[in-house]
Amino acid sequence: MHLRRMREDRGMSLEELAAHSGLSFRGVVYIEHGQRNPSLTTLINLSRGLHVQPSRLLAVFDVEQGTPPGAGTPEQG
Repeated sequence: MHLRRMREDRGMSLEELAAHSGLSFRGVVYIEHGQRNPSLTTLINLSRGLHVQPSRLLAVFDVEQGTPPGAGTPEQG
């Protein structure tokens, strides 16, 4: 969903992102829908297509500032 949001924020279609990234249309669809995990090379190509740093695609996994690691996860006893 993060990739889709970034693509839509830039006003890009799936076809445009695929063309700018050098990827297939179907490949981008699979990644956006979580049906395929992209390789590092694919992440770099997607970031080039979106004109962002590769770290922006991974930022969704960053811990929010001020939130301790593990916060919001159930305690195991």
